[in-house]
Amino acid sequence: PGATRCGTSLHELNKALRIELNANASCTWQIQRNVNQTIRLIFSYLKFAPFSSCETESIRVYDGPSTHSPLLGQVCNNTDAVPVLESSSGSLTFLITTNSVDFTRNFFVFYYFISPESNPVNCGGQLTGPNGTFSSPNYPAPYPAFTYCVWHIQTPKNSKIKLQFQDFFLELDKNCQLDFTAVYNGLTTTTGLIGKVCGRAQPVFESSSNVMTVVLATDSSSSYRGFSAQYSSVPLPGPVEPDTFLTCSSDSMKIVLSKSYLASLGFNEAHLQLIDPSCRPVITDLVTFSFPLTSCGTIKKEEGHSITYTNIISLSSTGSIITRQKNTEIIAKCKMENHSTLEVFYVTRNNVIQNITAMGRYNVSMAFYSSDSFSEPIHQSPYYVDLNQTLFAQVSLHSSDPNLLVFVDTCTASPQPDFGSPTYDLIRSGCHKDDTVVTYPPLEHHGRFKFNAFRFLRSFPSVYLQCDVVICDSNSSSSRCTKGCISRQKRAISPYTWKTNTVLGPIRLKRGLRSAEHSESLTKADAEETPSLQQYDFYTFALVVLISNVLIVVAVILKHHNHQAGYSYQKIQSS
Repeated sequence: PGATRCGTSLHELNKALRIELNANASCTWQIQRNVNQTIRLIFSYLKFAPFSSCETESIRVYDGPSTHSPLLGQVCNNTDAVPVLESSSGSLTFLITTNSVDFTRNFFVFYYFISPESNPVNCGGQLTGPNGTFSSPNYPAPYPAFTYCVWHIQTPKNSKIKLQFQDFFLELDKNCQLDFTAVYNGLTTTTGLIGKVCGRAQPVFESSSNVMTVVLATDSSSSYRGFSAQYSSVPLPGPVEPDTFLTCSSDSMKIVLSKSYLASLGFNEAHLQLIDPSCRPVITDLVTFSFPLTSCGTIKKEEGHSITYTNIISLSSTGSIITRQKNTEIIAKCKMENHSTLEVFYVTRNNVIQNITAMGRYNVSMAFYSSDSFSEPIHQSPYYVDLNQTLFAQVSLHSSDPNLLVFVDTCTASPQPDFGSPTYDLIRSGCHKDDTVVTYPPLEHHGRFKFNAFRFLRSFPSVYLQCDVVICDSNSSSSRCTKGCISRQKRAISPYTWKTNTVLGPIRLKRGLRSAEHSESLTKADAEETPSLQQYDFYTFALVVLISNVLIVVAVILKHHNHQAGYSYQKIQSS
């Protein structure tokens, strides 16, 4: 067809347009027909001004009769695909704007109306396994007009795909804009174009991962016998790397993605972003996002007995075809549970939405302090106290999320570090069980309380303290942290959000310290006097013997003290 003027209304069932535009153009085409069908629009050739950006020069496609209809997609100079867009009704609009660069732009676009039964049989599908074959509809007979077939190929992990066309015969034109086959590196047709081919050939394509997509698109002008193709898997060198992993800590979220996995989704790692577009990954052999829990647009939510932090990895608008039906994104969710086991699992929706969930754990610690200013922690262990001395305890949450509250739900004392029987309750379900307990209002990431050293210490040499701690969203007015003391009857209807326990101790009475110090000093003195003790034992033995034989005892005593005395003993005996 000849080049069309700047915009028009189109009512034909199908039509091909060759569009030629210069600088500073803004042209709108409206396709509309009163039929119960939808529209498939294919931009099979694009030539924008060199180095133009999406902001200044683009094709915007709208799902309806005007530019006020929902945006269906956007095509730019660095679009790495053959754009194919489909409306949801019998009307569609596209707007082409150009920048001020003096350059002749050329586009070839064709559209046709379709219904669910439009595509022929044996047109596209899922191909799995290490190798296989497929062909165009009706092969070796001519393929139908207005055919659009998509084959998704997936081979075993840690392999790539080699695709060979043994026979290939499509309509030939200079830019492959009438009938063509397009091959993509990944699962989508919106990015990752490896090549586009038409005419007569025996092309060979190779992917970088274990997934590949093949498209056949035809118009109505001429039909030929199409193609016959086979694919095979080629092992990738090196060890098998995980597709993704997500780690969650009390402070941050870390998402690591392999490049082969991203390629399988049709992602270009250079164009990835989080909810906050300014958050971009570090790209080495892997692609890594690492960021504080509450940054980069992360969404926090209470879900039953847990708090979740969710972010979304998506392609930035630069270089992408935005399609409402085929949006591709990775959803990463940290679920803070009251255990530390890390579990990662994947859920796939519509082949292109990947969900990754990991279990995380808040970092909580507890310490005694010297006063109610809670400025000087007690570092000594064991902690020696006087009976009825006031003890100040603080539970601290170490997290980058400022909107959290710490609530001390239960505190129990026990002489056993494993908290076996007997036990003594200080706090139970937020209720004071010891009349000396005083709790302080929640302060940022701290839960504080004080109590007097209890009589429990008189009966046991050491006592340990274990506290169950609840962590809540400070923006929730109905969380457990706002309920205070909960009676037994109400406990079942007041679930916690996130709960863990922390242990502190041992605590000992100072009389035990004095006893220990006295015992230690005696041991030290005894060690220094060891020769005297030996001498004392020797004299005891000597006195016992003295009862039976004075002469022998005297001789032995003298022998112990003096070598000369032993000599005298010999003289006495001989005399």
